[in-house]
Amino acid sequence: MKRVFQVTFLSVLMVSLFGCGNTKNTSTTESSNVLRVGMECNYAPFNWSTTESNEFTVQFNEVDYADGYDVVIAKRIADGLGMELEIHKMDWGNLIPGVQNGEIDLIIAGMTDTEERRESVLFTSPYYVSEEVVIVRKDSPLASITNIQEMSGYKVAGQQATIYADIIDQIEGVNKMPDGTDFPSLINDLKQGSIDAVTSELPVAVGVASANPDLTYVQFEGDNGFAGSETDASVSIALALGREDLRDQIQEILDTISEEERQAIMLDAVNRQPAVSE
Repeated sequence: MKRVFQVTFLSVLMVSLFGCGNTKNTSTTESSNVLRVGMECNYAPFNWSTTESNEFTVQFNEVDYADGYDVVIAKRIADGLGMELEIHKMDWGNLIPGVQNGEIDLIIAGMTDTEERRESVLFTSPYYVSEEVVIVRKDSPLASITNIQEMSGYKVAGQQATIYADIIDQIEGVNKMPDGTDFPSLINDLKQGSIDAVTSELPVAVGVASANPDLTYVQFEGDNGFAGSETDASVSIALALGREDLRDQIQEILDTISEEERQAIMLDAVNRQPAVSE
């Protein structure tokens, strides 16, 4: 995984949001009413690209639309602010630099709040909390494991620059494979047999397994799983350092979305997400 504003506050917000001493923001005027949100559009069910429009999507180029849990949350935030939502499709590694240099205003992309990232961006409280799992082939011996240490000696990979790559180090004797640049490529590697398991968060794993009958996912109980799972599996919204005012306003809007509603939004996203490409 906000704040409802009075129309009279928007002019002040626009000045501070887009004109906060960043020379790369000079093309955006003080009267701008656009909220620019960055995401990969490649990490279902949090975010993905589609050529079909529906009630959940936001168009980001001439033919493509963004959909997913993150898009729905971004819409709620933009609506609360009385602003127009603009989605920017960006590689994962460009998201934090993008918010730092003013290319985007917010990152809503399934990003976990970590101490290292706090040196570069501000975070809201989590807008979704999940759990850490592994995706494996159904015919693999790993499909029946109950402890992460049973993956010792197996080839395990996670997505580059995410906690899902870092947590693999908790497996003693694991054959940690090079990080994947994006999640679909990791799933393709798993299906082709070049790796044995992919670390993931539960909603993503559910979607992958439902779209790929040869794959399944493994959940772990208590100390059998990854240390710090509850914290690491939470996702928050990121924005530029120094924007505590905007962060607090976003938080107010997030606080209006109940846990029950968040789970319902995620379930809807899981049910309509596309299959991971073969």
